[in-house]
Amino acid sequence: MRDLAAEWSGLAGGSPAALAVGAELVGRWSEPHRRYHTLDHLRSVLTAIEPIAVLAADPVAVRLAAWFHDAVYDGRPGRDEERSAQLARSRLPRLLPLPGTARPEHPPASGAGRPAGTGDRWSPGGGLGLVGEVARLVRLTATHDPAPGDRDGEVLCDADLAVLAGPGYDAYARAVREEYRHVPDEAFRAGRSRVLESLLAMPSLYRTPVARDLWESSARENVRAELAALA
Repeated sequence: MRDLAAEWSGLAGGSPAALAVGAELVGRWSEPHRRYHTLDHLRSVLTAIEPIAVLAADPVAVRLAAWFHDAVYDGRPGRDEERSAQLARSRLPRLLPLPGTARPEHPPASGAGRPAGTGDRWSPGGGLGLVGEVARLVRLTATHDPAPGDRDGEVLCDADLAVLAGPGYDAYARAVREEYRHVPDEAFRAGRSRVLESLLAMPSLYRTPVARDLWESSARENVRAELAALA
C-alpha cells in the first residue's frame, strides 16, 4: 500500500505548511460520507499515473492535481471539481516554491504540452503558473475530455478512469451506488446507464497510447457488464 504521508512529503516538501496541507487533504479524503472517492481511490489514481507519467508535460502538476481532484466531494458533479480547484488555488501558494521546481537552465517552452493560454510553470512568481495548471487539471476531471495535445490532461484523466479496467470493478460500481444512495433506484439506473453508454460510445476510453494498451479492453468489458446488469 502506498505511504501517502511520505508520498506527499516527497512531492510538496516537509515544511510545516506542506505537512498541514497534506494532513488536511488526507482528512478530506477520509470523510465518512465517502464510499468511492476515498483514500483508496487517491492511491489508485497515483498508482495509475506511474506507467504514463513520462507522457505528461509536467508530472508534478499531474500528481498534485490527483491529490486535489476530489478533495471536495459532496456528490455534486461539476460543483465538486470547481470547489476542489478553488481549494488547490488557495492551498498551493503556501507551499511555493516546491522542492525541485527552481527554474531549470533550459526550461520548456511556455505552454508546451498543454492548451494555449494555460500559463508557464516557470513564470516569474515562484511557480504560480503551476498553481493555475493544477487547478485547470482538477476542473478537467469533471468531463475527462482533454483537448488534443493536452498531455497533462490526458495523463490525469486516463489515471482517474483506470478504475474501469480493474478487477475490483464490481466493488467500484457498488461504492458509486452507495455515494448516490439518496437517488431512487429507477432514477439511478437511468442516469448511470446514460453515463456508461456515453463511455462506450467514445472511440477510446483512454487518450494515451500506453493507457489504451493497458486498460482499454478490460475497461470496455467491465462497463458493458455493468450496463447489462442495470437493464
